[in-house]
Amino acid sequence: MLTTVYALLFYVAFVIFVGGIAYRIWEYKKTPVPLKIPTTPAPTTRVGVLWRMFKEVLFFESLWKSNKWIWIFAQLFHASLWLIIIRHLRYFLQPVPELIALAQPFGKYAGLTFVLGALGLLARRMFVARVRYISAPSDYLMLLLFLGIGISGLMMTFVTRTDVVGVKAFFLGLMTFNWQPLPNSPQLLLHLGLVALWMIIFPFSKLVHAPGVFFSPTRNAVDDPRERFYQSPVLPPIDQVPQE
Repeated sequence: MLTTVYALLFYVAFVIFVGGIAYRIWEYKKTPVPLKIPTTPAPTTRVGVLWRMFKEVLFFESLWKSNKWIWIFAQLFHASLWLIIIRHLRYFLQPVPELIALAQPFGKYAGLTFVLGALGLLARRMFVARVRYISAPSDYLMLLLFLGIGISGLMMTFVTRTDVVGVKAFFLGLMTFNWQPLPNSPQLLLHLGLVALWMIIFPFSKLVHAPGVFFSPTRNAVDDPRERFYQSPVLPPIDQVPQE
């Protein structure tokens, strides 16, 4: 019964996660941009825009320029999350590629920096007045959800060992529709339940800014309004505007 419940839960979570992200990307793509509004100073060429997006996505350049200590916690959080995801790929691949195997020790301790980064971002929302003013209850709940995922994962790594062979068999079985028994560990069940909840919530929350940043007109537009006329998709063509 436990295996069936969690198997069905992850099937539902996966469909909602992938379908929800695809729908949000489609929404972003079809939303018209009424004005060319890149945040200045902005690049004046398409190559410059690509370089700007690269620095923004990987290094949070604008955050670095605005607030160094928040940038530190944001980088800790996001970089640790990527290492954790890479480490967890071993549960879905057989055999495990060498690159993922090499990342295992780093991903193991990334859980500690992940929790530290989440605590820093939570403290920012609680103690920085202008951020606390614009924070909704869901913003706090998201960070608490991440903390729950991180702490429960650390407990399985450093406190109570979990049958990782059984966990891998369970997820490999999910992908081939050949269900294998899920180890009955309270920490594991809590951890997997929180991860499934995160997958379900992700497409409908602010967390979807991950793909959304690529559609931001303040970042992806070339700053060339003097050189090129920009036809707004929400206004009629200039040659159809009534002349007085």
